[in-house]
Amino acid sequence: MSLDVRHIETGREIPSEGYCDQPYVVVNADGSWTCLLTTGVGHEGASGQHVVAAITGDQGKTWSQLYDIEPATGPEASWVMPLRVPETGRIYAFYTYNKENQREVKTVDGGTFNRVDSFGTYAYRYSDDCGRTWSTERYEIPMRLFECDRENAYAGNVMFFWGVGKPFTHKGAAYVCASKVGGFGTGFFAQNEGVLFRSPNLLTEHDPANHVWETLPEGEVGLRTPPGGGPIAGEFNATPMNDGSLYGTFRTIDGWSCHAYSRDDGRNWDIDWMTYTPGGRRVKNPRSANFVRRFSNGKYLYWFCFNGGEILGRSPGVNAGVAYNNRNPIWLCGGVEKDGRIHWSQPEIILYDDKIGNRMSYPDFIEDNGRVFITETQKTIARVHELDSHVLEAMWNQHETCETAAEGLVLDLNAEECAAGSVVDMPELPSLHNRAADYVDADTGATLGGSVPKQVESRGGFALEFRVRFDDLDPWQVLFDSRGEEGRGVIVRLTDHGTLKLYIVSRAYDTPGSTSGNGMVEAACECDRNLLRPGCVHQVLFSVDGGPKIMSVMVDGVLCDGGSERQFGWSRFHPNLMSPNGAPTAKLAPSLHGALERVRLYDRYLLTSEGVANYRAR
Repeated sequence: MSLDVRHIETGREIPSEGYCDQPYVVVNADGSWTCLLTTGVGHEGASGQHVVAAITGDQGKTWSQLYDIEPATGPEASWVMPLRVPETGRIYAFYTYNKENQREVKTVDGGTFNRVDSFGTYAYRYSDDCGRTWSTERYEIPMRLFECDRENAYAGNVMFFWGVGKPFTHKGAAYVCASKVGGFGTGFFAQNEGVLFRSPNLLTEHDPANHVWETLPEGEVGLRTPPGGGPIAGEFNATPMNDGSLYGTFRTIDGWSCHAYSRDDGRNWDIDWMTYTPGGRRVKNPRSANFVRRFSNGKYLYWFCFNGGEILGRSPGVNAGVAYNNRNPIWLCGGVEKDGRIHWSQPEIILYDDKIGNRMSYPDFIEDNGRVFITETQKTIARVHELDSHVLEAMWNQHETCETAAEGLVLDLNAEECAAGSVVDMPELPSLHNRAADYVDADTGATLGGSVPKQVESRGGFALEFRVRFDDLDPWQVLFDSRGEEGRGVIVRLTDHGTLKLYIVSRAYDTPGSTSGNGMVEAACECDRNLLRPGCVHQVLFSVDGGPKIMSVMVDGVLCDGGSERQFGWSRFHPNLMSPNGAPTAKLAPSLHGALERVRLYDRYLLTSEGVANYRAR
């Protein structure tokens, strides 16, 4: 059995003091990595929160001690981000520093918060020994006042802000991303907008006292949501493009990601709701990190959570915190640049945790000798993971590939073979259940207790694809039925609102390796509304992934995102659902008004990219 490297527990832990956030990495000339992060012995925002560095010489397998950039005994120092100067190897650490040791902050409603880690000065220190020691002097980025600063509770005399993402270089200048905060209140930040700090001489001037800084964009308003959007435009991050432009993304509470292009080095920006392709479908995302990065091959990756939309944007309590949820699993899109615009693939699941309430976020992307790694944190454990190059290439080539997936294809029926009323032998499909505090030994099948190091094996899956023509969309027409006498198995049928829905009925089993269970479990996944049309031949592909326990569905090469009716296009199935197997045979189109033109069954889940290629291949 192979390891499911998407499970976060297969990653390599980064050291911290307990709380840990924003683990960002630079690769040094000797091949070692220096990771900067915010940490502390308390919870997020507690007194003693400070910024540190750690070094690894083996891509995260082992780490050095933590080296203080700011001590835990001083004022709060938070949200540290590194920039390495290639010519000298010097590392700069930029962070929010509560310089005046202010112990409370006024809120927009006249109250106060005692969390004091998101205002003060934008400080920085430097290291010339890969992060082991840091400059005695602390330097500051001068921040130009914007409209939101002047209108805050201190009339701009105290600056509210924080930074995420990674500083970068562009046309010989250094850039640091940040988000200005207009005020604190419901949901902690009541308003924010994106800004950049640009230094034309940081890369060449060795004495930071002589660094020159400017605040961008021009004017007194940062990057905000498009017209009609809400007050949150947070966690702005950016990356240089191949054509010399800049591209940035940021999160909102509207249910959508935003993106922005600058053709003049950050001075002005064209801002809009993010779409997968120019003029295409909007990208759903909650109030969670959505980070972008360009790689040495000129292509891009985008981290986000693939849920949101109108349903989230108008949810009660969206300002108070509802939009902060649902950061598991994590999805990536691959981007390619065409005519000055980035065209994004449809997403793939890249990381997940068995504890579905865990919120993975604040990634960094590390490119090292042709391999791509990613960091993430749940605020208590930070890890580094190597990404599967096959998945990356599949996303980057998704707009071009048109070859039917062959691996794992256990049933492939043409129109004649899947005529209405046909009965076919049903292949045995993998178990979907290998998840709990215990794990199955790959060699013996025995259950390993929690004291044994966890090995997160592949958890099975399957995919079921149809080419189907409907004469009408009358409800309850059945396309596929493999249920046995007890009702266990798989059935696919139309619903009473014009969607196609897959159901799995199974016995419920105990911990992995067990031979008994209790009761039955049913799971379901359906496509979005208004996609199916009578008289048209549609591709419908259901993919059931036993790793994160996620079911997804694609219609005509487009992965469903829930449309305007649902926050999620994907669904979860119960972790104790054991198997999709039912009867030894399956009935095809027993009550379909129309015709099946193709049925394919795989004994593994399919990547989104493979589903798109299957659609193109016809």
